[in-house]
Amino acid sequence: MAAGPAIPGLLLVLAATILLIFVSVSSPTWEKISFLNVGSGDSITHYGVFGFTGSKTQIGYDFNPSELGFDSSKLNTEIIHNLTKVLILYPIAAGLAGLGVLFGLCGAAYHRAGTVLMLLATSLALIVTLVVWVIEMVLFGIARDRFRDQNIPAEFGNANWLGLGALVALALGVCASTCGVFGRYRKRRDAY
Repeated sequence: MAAGPAIPGLLLVLAATILLIFVSVSSPTWEKISFLNVGSGDSITHYGVFGFTGSKTQIGYDFNPSELGFDSSKLNTEIIHNLTKVLILYPIAAGLAGLGVLFGLCGAAYHRAGTVLMLLATSLALIVTLVVWVIEMVLFGIARDRFRDQNIPAEFGNANWLGLGALVALALGVCASTCGVFGRYRKRRDAY
């Protein structure tokens, strides 16, 4: 019998998982999703989790828009390079949230233990997503300001806001899962 208390948390965690997957496949894999868009016209460079427009897929990268005439000495430091490596936490958070969905399906279909495990996996995904979202906002905020200092147009991309949406969905999912843990899981007795 399906357990109704687990369903709201399950749906919220599913939504967060989908958003985190979209963020994880950002530029250079999927150019429509990026954290930072630099340049204008046909020479726009999109920055994502695993690189930027025209780069190979890798963990950690340097900001290298040489075609824009950018002096990268203030931006391409060891600290900034290491912060781009931290973006690997987005796919990790997507995996944890996906694990929460699987546990939530067990909780919705079978037993309260699935809902408890969904709560634990979702809480861990929430912490990871919060950490990586704060780091990427700082990282790409610094990069945006450095580009703008040299009169190069730079704007935040949509991956920042997809990550925020996933963060909010995970937070609500944790609350709903907590309520779902204490919900009613027994069958009602029919009064005859």
